[in-house]
Amino acid sequence: MREMHGYAGTILRVNLSTGTVSREPLSEDLVSGYIGGRGFGAHFIYREVPPGTDPLGPGNKLVVAAGPFSGVFLPSGAKTSFSAKSPATGLYGDSNIGGHLAGELKYAGYDAIIIEGRAQGPSYLFIEDDRVEIRPCEKLWGMGAIKTEKALKDELGDEFQIATIGPAGENMVVFASVNHDIGRQAGRCGMGAVMGSKNLKAIAVRGTKSVPVADMAGLRKVADEMFSALAANAALKVWQDQGLAQVTTWSNSIGALPTRNFRQNFYENAEALSGERMRSDIHVRDKACFACPMATGKYCRARHRGETVFLEGPEYETTALIGSNCALGSIEEVAYANYMCDELGLDTISGGSAVAFAMECFERGIITKEDTGGIEARFGSLDAFVEIVKLIAARKGIGEPLSRGVRAAAAAWGGGSEDFAIQVKGLEWSGYESRGAPSMMLAYMTCDIGAHHNRAWSITHDIAVGRNVIEGKAAKVIELQHVRPLFDCLGVCRLQWVELGLPLEYYARLYPAVTGRQETWDDLLVKSERIWNLVRAFGVRERADFGRADDQPPRRFYTEPVPDGPLAGSRITREDLDRLLDEYYDLRGWDRNGRPTAKTLERLGLGDVAAELLAKGRIS
Repeated sequence: MREMHGYAGTILRVNLSTGTVSREPLSEDLVSGYIGGRGFGAHFIYREVPPGTDPLGPGNKLVVAAGPFSGVFLPSGAKTSFSAKSPATGLYGDSNIGGHLAGELKYAGYDAIIIEGRAQGPSYLFIEDDRVEIRPCEKLWGMGAIKTEKALKDELGDEFQIATIGPAGENMVVFASVNHDIGRQAGRCGMGAVMGSKNLKAIAVRGTKSVPVADMAGLRKVADEMFSALAANAALKVWQDQGLAQVTTWSNSIGALPTRNFRQNFYENAEALSGERMRSDIHVRDKACFACPMATGKYCRARHRGETVFLEGPEYETTALIGSNCALGSIEEVAYANYMCDELGLDTISGGSAVAFAMECFERGIITKEDTGGIEARFGSLDAFVEIVKLIAARKGIGEPLSRGVRAAAAAWGGGSEDFAIQVKGLEWSGYESRGAPSMMLAYMTCDIGAHHNRAWSITHDIAVGRNVIEGKAAKVIELQHVRPLFDCLGVCRLQWVELGLPLEYYARLYPAVTGRQETWDDLLVKSERIWNLVRAFGVRERADFGRADDQPPRRFYTEPVPDGPLAGSRITREDLDRLLDEYYDLRGWDRNGRPTAKTLERLGLGDVAAELLAKGRIS
């Protein structure tokens, strides 16, 4: 078999139930069909996790995968994907993380780890090149995610790259995160809960090997051009100064900043949460992922009630969902709340949404102080936020229904709260309120893992072509849904392209230089489309009723006009939502119930998937 340039060449399989470790050669079919990262995750989860598997049972699998660009010296080759059947949605889920884990995994000799079964007791996975061990760690169980990473680094050495979970993951909160590098999170879809269900507290990796590259001179040439272009970009300085925290002011100015559980999209106190205030009030130093010149990570300090904590963040999504969405009063309050979520091991997007939902339910009288255990759960209260997230992580009191996500909490509490449980497919909506942005609304509705922005951040397209325009927006969403997730397959951060305008042509040139595969960017986009349809097929196979009904936004967005701010009066109509979906499904080659047709799956090289779904009567 030819050498797999850009890859370590091995899949590591770890069965926690039996304690066995095995290695499989990376296959040509896997690389040519699914590239890496989330592509590998989608392939293994579809092929190896049977329909009906309990996401929190030993039959679920966790795939930790790098891509061909991960760990290669090019701008921000830092991404690791975590994939599993999601406990938040019951569908396929994945989340990715920056930092330094992806490169270390490849340097240890592995492109992916497939973690199966369930350990008998609290354990962590130790990987040092060819040495792989499942080690007991009772002393770490119950410890916070950040403290766990420090404890393992103290024991193993700073050169180990470590991913951990906190108490929320141990208790299988469905939006528990995987934490790494003292502030990076794979937060979406409950990958931390999957680790917790397997009694897996952490993964520690150290590698000393190298990654073969097909054309080192060609790689250096393209990478040098990219680094030079980034250094010359006038916008780089503000990203280095403020990171993603700068987005808060912009989002508020265009009427997209989630406020008070998405009731509003403009926060009157947004200036206190701005990137400028982060830099002036709480910033300690800058921090970067592997080979990243943007250094968007901000190491900060926060104080609350006599306690001083240090954290990475808050970035925009955290500021939006914890800050304005819960109406906190200062960037320092947001930072402290961010730290609490990180240490507990909670996704700050879903965590902020869950608390905001509880606050609205409290203010409406749907839940009372009797339900909250005496917590005055009102918007603007940091103390209330802290106490509620502690209950969520412990799955106690009101934290128990909230620990299952806002969809489940609304079903438990009733009182009309289903209308303002802000989620799609069971995953809470991230940081862009979209009643005045139809393409962004569609992107959230059709995102393969639930309401997340990273698959198709199209709000700038809405602004460019007209915020009330419907026609043509489905095509833009589909285009972005193929380009943006491709970065997660390659194992590289997309921020240099999205925020600094680095042309995609660079990445097209990098691919053959790294891998030796003479494929065009369009060839790679077809593979991205294949992965998108495979994930959709997972839902169709999983549930007989899966389809259009799963692509619906919260009722709030089409029944309640925006009350104030620059987009006061805006809302999207039910008719426009249906037009968007019809156009989207038609362009995708799906039926009007949102299911891929056999013809579409066969065109994308998924003939066996088509045959399986045809046999089940799920597609035509």
